[in-house]
Amino acid sequence: MFKIDVLTSYSFLVVAIGTLLLAISSAALGTITVLKGQSLIGDAIGHSAFPGLVLAFMVFSSRNPVILLFGAIFSGSIAFILIQVINKNSKIGLDTILAIVLSSFFGLGMALKSHIQGNPNYRGASQSGLSNYIFGQAAYMMETDVKIILVISIAVLLLITLFYKEIKVFIFDEVYAKTIGINEKFIYAVIMISAMSLIGTGLKIVGAILISSLLIVPAIAALQWSNDFFRVMAIASSLGGFSAVLGTYISTVYDGMSTGATIIVIMTSLAFLSLLFGPRGLIAKYKRRRTYK
Repeated sequence: MFKIDVLTSYSFLVVAIGTLLLAISSAALGTITVLKGQSLIGDAIGHSAFPGLVLAFMVFSSRNPVILLFGAIFSGSIAFILIQVINKNSKIGLDTILAIVLSSFFGLGMALKSHIQGNPNYRGASQSGLSNYIFGQAAYMMETDVKIILVISIAVLLLITLFYKEIKVFIFDEVYAKTIGINEKFIYAVIMISAMSLIGTGLKIVGAILISSLLIVPAIAALQWSNDFFRVMAIASSLGGFSAVLGTYISTVYDGMSTGATIIVIMTSLAFLSLLFGPRGLIAKYKRRRTYK
């Protein structure tokens, strides 16, 4: 049942704007990471950001979102560097490295969280809400969170716009990019720093477990509708934004539904529909094969 009064409520608008901004910027960046074949690194960084968040709380005894964000970025950066070092200096496959780093860092975060629970040294600080960064709790989003998301999202979209041509060449032909003088290390650093910032910002909304879905799922869905880079990015951002607003509305109307999880369910549903019915989806491919037989 449609409730129009929900659309004008303050709590809905705060959460909807925050999730909308995060979903649009995450989908745009996710298109880059998916096409570059780095989508699983986003998942590893998402899980690896959690111990940094808990450590930031332990050091500063505060749940200030800016402090926690820097803690998450710091931890994610260490995990990313560790992944690159192991990948270059060992014969272990990248998927195995990602699994090791992901589980190790997330396990460390859970151990640190268990340590501070009931610890008298942290009695003076509010610990309530740290668990929300595991599974996400967008319903508790405040204006401060939205402002941080706004700044990070604008910064990421601005970086993508400024280095659009360089990123496009870097994604599809890294050797050619190097030949024409593009600093591939700098472009890669821009992409990864942007990813870490968005992941750190989005932990409160969808949690460490589902954060990678914001980056990966809209891009996968969009790739079923076009093979043009800009169009794929635009479609991914549109699908992400639509899922964010609709998921926020549904979770607001129906009690007991997690906003972050609802957003991801809608996203994945749209992705499955795209995989089936998109112009580049399974049904279209099947029809093309039948035509050429």
